[in-house]
Amino acid sequence: MEFTASQIAGFINGKIIGDENAVISGVSPIENGEKGHLSFISQERFAHYMEESNCSVLIVNESLIKDKKYPATIIAVENAYLSFQILMNLYQQMQGRRTGVESGSFFHPSSELGENVYVGAFTYVSEKAKIGDGSQIYPQVYIGKNVKIGKNCIIYSGARIYDYCVLGDNCIIHSNTVIGSDGFGFQPTKDGYQKIPQLGNVVLENDVEVGSNCSIDRGTIGSTVIGKGTKIDNLIQIAHNVKIGQNNVIAAQAGIAGSTVIGDWNMIGGQTGIVGHIKIGNQVKIQAQSGVNSSVKDGEVLYGSPAIAAGDYRRNYVHFRNLTEIVKRINQLENNSKDNTNE
Repeated sequence: MEFTASQIAGFINGKIIGDENAVISGVSPIENGEKGHLSFISQERFAHYMEESNCSVLIVNESLIKDKKYPATIIAVENAYLSFQILMNLYQQMQGRRTGVESGSFFHPSSELGENVYVGAFTYVSEKAKIGDGSQIYPQVYIGKNVKIGKNCIIYSGARIYDYCVLGDNCIIHSNTVIGSDGFGFQPTKDGYQKIPQLGNVVLENDVEVGSNCSIDRGTIGSTVIGKGTKIDNLIQIAHNVKIGQNNVIAAQAGIAGSTVIGDWNMIGGQTGIVGHIKIGNQVKIQAQSGVNSSVKDGEVLYGSPAIAAGDYRRNYVHFRNLTEIVKRINQLENNSKDNTNE
């Protein structure tokens, strides 16, 4: 597809500086701009690309623009990063969604499909499963019995949605993720570990996205819940009966143990481990590779294992790096003290 600078500015309410008829047919990262492409600049450290980039059109924060002539056509906006996201979403929508059912799929007679649904080849839809209007189910997806999938969801190839799980509207599930696998529940007995039946389900509220190769376990009794707008990266384990609030972001390789409750608007870094049966408040930031073993109040910033306040960790780490020298000095002081006492 091709667009003019004028058309692009109309989509994002931008002000054009330069040739409004400049045409773009693709996008580039700002560091590798190409003629006929579009890119964006939202930070001062990239501002020099306004004069150096080969891109034909640049979306730029208006605060970065000087009173000079630029080689590219500039579209001035308040927030270039956000405006670029809007354009990408519009472009994706223009690509159109598939509809219809490909051959090789299986549907139980009691299952229900909404309008304008796409189901790819070799997908299996079990009894009493419901798929909402406009949803896209790619090939080789398994949908268990009594599963409910909302409107405009996207489920990519190889995903597995186990029995009784519920997905809200506009959810995205990436390849090879399992929603509703058994929780890790075993009772030790004299004959070994006895499996505890996992009878609950998983509920994803509206606008949740789950990356590839994740596992979200069903509740033992009741539901594991992922709140509205939460975004989950790849390779993440969420255990049974975890409750995650709204608009959280959780980076790759994090693990959250059973029955932990997490509030809203938290940021959880990659490879973070969170023990079970604790509560994490709202607007908490947990930095990568932290180990959280106790409840966390609203607004805290944590780092380390076990995780402590990030500022305390950094101050203490300075001492840790010099620990050998500090121990030598302490030993020397103790030896000097003993010598003085003997005198």
